[in-house]
Amino acid sequence: MKQTCAVSGVEFEITDADLEFYKTMNVPPPTLCPLERERRRLTWRNDRTLYKRKCDATKQDIISNYHTDHSFPVYESGYWWSDNWNALEYGRDFDFSRPFFDQFFELQNAIPHCSLSVIKPSLENSDYCNQVGNLKDCYLCFDTRYCEKCLYSKSLEDCYECLDCFKVFGSELCYESDFCLNCYGSTYLLNSQNCSECHFGANLVGCKNCFGCVNLRNKQYYFMNQKCTKEEYEKKMQEVFSQFSREELRQHFLTHQQTLPRKWMEEINTENCTGSHLIGCKDCSDCYDSEDLEKCKYCFDIKRTRDHSPSFHNYDINNFGGQLTECYECVSIGNGNNHCVLCDNVWGCSDTFYSRICGQSQNIFGCIALRNAKYCILNKEYSKKEYFELRDKIIEHMKQTGEWGEFLPMNLSPFAYNETVAQEYFPLTKEEVISRGLQWKDPDKKDYLPQTLKIPETLEYVSESICKEILACTNCKKNYKIQKVEIEFYKKMKLPLPRKCPDCRHAARVKLRNPRQLFDRTCANCSDLFQTTFAPDRPEQVFCEKCFLCLVLKIVSHRFR
Repeated sequence: MKQTCAVSGVEFEITDADLEFYKTMNVPPPTLCPLERERRRLTWRNDRTLYKRKCDATKQDIISNYHTDHSFPVYESGYWWSDNWNALEYGRDFDFSRPFFDQFFELQNAIPHCSLSVIKPSLENSDYCNQVGNLKDCYLCFDTRYCEKCLYSKSLEDCYECLDCFKVFGSELCYESDFCLNCYGSTYLLNSQNCSECHFGANLVGCKNCFGCVNLRNKQYYFMNQKCTKEEYEKKMQEVFSQFSREELRQHFLTHQQTLPRKWMEEINTENCTGSHLIGCKDCSDCYDSEDLEKCKYCFDIKRTRDHSPSFHNYDINNFGGQLTECYECVSIGNGNNHCVLCDNVWGCSDTFYSRICGQSQNIFGCIALRNAKYCILNKEYSKKEYFELRDKIIEHMKQTGEWGEFLPMNLSPFAYNETVAQEYFPLTKEEVISRGLQWKDPDKKDYLPQTLKIPETLEYVSESICKEILACTNCKKNYKIQKVEIEFYKKMKLPLPRKCPDCRHAARVKLRNPRQLFDRTCANCSDLFQTTFAPDRPEQVFCEKCFLCLVLKIVSHRFR
């Protein structure tokens, strides 16, 4: 069946399989198109916008992703997780004369929130990070876990000394790299795996000492896809790094990449999937930046589990992951959730509806900040019989008000639109945000200081004293500083100091990505029709799966030049 999006007016398709899933989940078909549903969910997730403030319980100075202008209390994460307060004390009766969302919003504005979404006992010297766990000596990392000495990165796992990276796994000494697995000593590397000492490359597998190369397999000493001797390669490397800046080389490489065949989708070991940047997924549709999914649709940024157990049969999920089963329209959920519907930031929960920041709970509805709870509605505890009777009545009430099946409204989010991940993937101007009835947060008034240092071209003689200097971003003028661990990394990797602030560097990486949207396109080689994130008017030669695999076979057998 065809449905018209209530926000964008775009027509989208709901298949028979979709209808069967919605019936299983006891929700009506969605009223918004997939893109607008994702936008709505992402307005409830703030990864990168951090503030200094006081803990409302201990009065100590803390870092939080909640500004001081919120009405609800914000507790330092250690205190929030303690037994010093009880979320059930904020419980209330449901009022059938009023909409559910109004009552949920009142509960949200009363109950304490955790300063950051972190597993604090697992963090060592990693205070300025969010949505993280198991970190040591990390700084400004987000959606990241099991890492050490990583900085300015997002969505890393099992990495050591990686800076300015995005979606990198099991890697060491990588810089400005995106969607890389098991790589070492590499810079400006895209969509590659099992590579070492490769620079300005894309879609490389098992390569070593390659520069400016695309689509190679198990090669060494290649320069711009041409074979060299070791001596020739080292000479060419010395020449380019002496003649061009890293930014100039990046632009040269991106132009070069457009002249070579592009893969139908960025993936590693997938089967029967559409979307992009997937690892180990099977039978998934329109999914992105995820690992170990099976029979999922419209899922984004779902992380793999260490035992690689798949997340199975989920629709419309953003972020976190780890063995999700039959979950629908949720953001920031994970660690074994089963049948969680229309929730934000819940973990280890089952049969949970319209709830936020809850863990290890089951059969809860409209709850916030509960742990190890069951049979609760609006944070009030009931008997099992009372819970199901009241829950079913509330669902019928919400069907009458038109709320049932809709995710938490954007205008109830505790974050302004431009504080959230929604602004990364669906950017809007301040005027557009306000016209939609949403919040916009102007930056706190701050006078940016002039740069106190002329950045040197090389760091050979630079000491740690540079960490005391103030730098100004060449793009947004925001001040930033260099950390001690950065100096060690840049010297080791023979890299210059960055000229832009961490936020602008992250935005540039996101901008290099294709949109999270599928287009019908014909293969540049065989003209077969397939779906890809490359829009039809893009100039790249995009190959379907069959033709790209044939191309790789030619490369491996040395017949392709």
